[in-house]
Amino acid sequence: MKIEVDKDACIGSGQCLLTAPEVFDQRDDDAIVELLDAEPPESEYPAVRDAARGCPAGAITVHEN
Repeated sequence: MKIEVDKDACIGSGQCLLTAPEVFDQRDDDAIVELLDAEPPESEYPAVRDAARGCPAGAITVHEN
């Protein structure tokens, strides 16, 4: 799995951080998504998929291997 985030599309809702905190974070100044791990371990796959589905801005893209 490989993850991409579109910081321009991100609205800073924080759903990704709440859903997959090992993979996503937010910038302190504007709450825009920060990707901590673009190729997370398999144990994080379900949370990452949920985060992508739950992103209200559609700013997370998941590429399955």
